[in-house]
Amino acid sequence: MFKSASTSKKSKTDGVSAATAKLRLLKKLRCTLKFEKRAWAAGAELVAGVDEVGRGSLFGPVVAAAVILYHNDDPAYRIRGLRDSKLLPAERREELALLIRQNSIAWAVAAVDSARIDQINIYQASRLAMLHAVQQLAPTAGYLLVDAVKLDCDLPQQPIIHGDALSASIAAASIIAKVERDRMISAWDPVFPMYGLASNKGYCTPHHLAALREHGASPLHRQSFSPVWSAPIPQEVLGFMLDEAAPELTSGDEELVAAISEG
Repeated sequence: MFKSASTSKKSKTDGVSAATAKLRLLKKLRCTLKFEKRAWAAGAELVAGVDEVGRGSLFGPVVAAAVILYHNDDPAYRIRGLRDSKLLPAERREELALLIRQNSIAWAVAAVDSARIDQINIYQASRLAMLHAVQQLAPTAGYLLVDAVKLDCDLPQQPIIHGDALSASIAAASIIAKVERDRMISAWDPVFPMYGLASNKGYCTPHHLAALREHGASPLHRQSFSPVWSAPIPQEVLGFMLDEAAPELTSGDEELVAAISEG
């Protein structure tokens, strides 16, 4: 998570959490095409914004998106209201996601599941998901604007701290990724109703933590995350997983603040 001395000091003097202080900062930032215009002016035609969501969640995959909004600031394709997905109500995110899909040159989504997250850590899993999203773009991007990190590819790129609050392309990717991940996690809510996934999307809310203490973790929880591995009850195993494994075995302002923590 990005932290600064000024943010920490502000949090102490104001008596607010670091997540709340970050939220206040993000609300003050202005999302524009400044970075895209610089890339266009330098000769880049297809500029993609790249972002991930779900980094701070305890459950399920980290999801990334890459979006090429358009070439140059064409008013015919301009999408107004783009900003960091964490600052938008769910209904507005859905509306914007539809506009982005309809009006962008290209968009792609990729995910890295919880098992892989546990293997390589959440930071590397986030970068991997973003790289996979970029690789799926058609047409391919010629230049990348990436939220906070550098990706392992040969494309010219610019990492931007708080990019989803500053760059329209990165904000668009943030919105697409957030809508897709929310849909994926909500689909698991009927399977694991005790965790309240439809409302908390897997983040570290009091209800989610209480459910982990009472029921233990599911197979889709991130076992390398402290609130999960420290749960006092062994993880639940789904019946269909036991069936598949049998041959081998016989031989031997609360949701928002939680979402801010992912950044």
